[in-house]
Amino acid sequence: MYLLDVLTICSYHLSVRVVIMPQALTRSRETTFNLRIDAALKAEFTAAVATEDRPAAEVLRAMMRDYVTEARRRRFAAEARRQSQMIVDAKDEAEVMRWIQDVSALDSGR
Repeated sequence: MYLLDVLTICSYHLSVRVVIMPQALTRSRETTFNLRIDAALKAEFTAAVATEDRPAAEVLRAMMRDYVTEARRRRFAAEARRQSQMIVDAKDEAEVMRWIQDVSALDSGR
């Protein structure tokens, strides 16, 4: 990819600078994701994104990002419930306090 930078020095002189940027710096690593879908669903989706004047790939990427974010939230909530239940089920309060201190030490080391 080329970045073209045009500078006007004065009204009679024009200086042009071309900077060649490596592809890795200009775009994140991308990969292809192939999937099979129902023809009617594809047609409806294509019509819907066309109506909104948005590229289908952009909409799919946004939906994938949203799904991953929600999956992380669900995993976090499940782990919080598991830990809460573990604390409720604990017989020894001192054991719970040691566990909390151990977990806190791990978190502060990150």
